[in-house]
Formats: sequence, C-alpha cells, structure tokens
Amino acid sequence: MRIGEASSVSGVSARSLRYYEDEGLIVPGRIGNGYRDYCQSTIDRVLVIRSLLASGLPVRLIKELLPHLTDGAARDPGVLCTEFVHEVESYRDRLAARIADLSAQRSALDAFLREARHPGR
Repeated sequence: MRIGEASSVSGVSARSLRYYEDEGLIVPGRIGNGYRDYCQSTIDRVLVIRSLLASGLPVRLIKELLPHLTDGAARDPGVLCTEFVHEVESYRDRLAARIADLSAQRSALDAFLREARHPGR
C-alpha cells in the first residue's frame, strides 16, 4: 500500500511515517516508480512504534528496543544489555517522579477550588 493508505490504516500521518523512516525505525519497500510501499508487517511495526511513543519513550530508546520487540527476542531476558535495561528503568523512574509532581499539583488545585467554592469549610 502507498503512504496515504498506510497513513489511513495505521492512524499515523504521512509525515510521521516519513519521520519513522528517516530515523531508521521502519524500512518500507519501494515500487518501480520510487513510491514507498508499506506491507502489513511495516504497519504492525508502526503501531508498535506509536504505542511506545505514546508511553513516553524517546525515539533513541525505541530504536534500541524495537528490534527485540518485533523479532520476538525480548522474551529472552538475556538479549537486552543490562545498561539498556537500566536506562529504560531510569526513564520510567523519572516519569513516575513527574507523575507524582503532577498529582501533587492537581491536589493543590483541587484544594484551592474546594476553598474557592466553599470558603471557610
């Protein structure tokens, strides 16, 4: 399928598909006239990329992780190097800290709103 159809099927913009290709995350085929040709396995990979991006992982970590996820190698815990696993854990911990900060801010706003709606309670 060409880029427009791949965009429609995957829910990812054509611009994003080109970006994923530029970053080396996907490698669509090419047809005789030079147009990109996306097969179902590439679309499946795009959906994995989209999910990882939605989880907040940066592209540089996705590049390292993606081959292990799509090749089925991630099921073998020895496949990913310890340093990479620590980097992902560190990212997750920073994300958890940001979530805690945002939750505290939300609680402060909730307290403010309660007081603003019902002064003196």
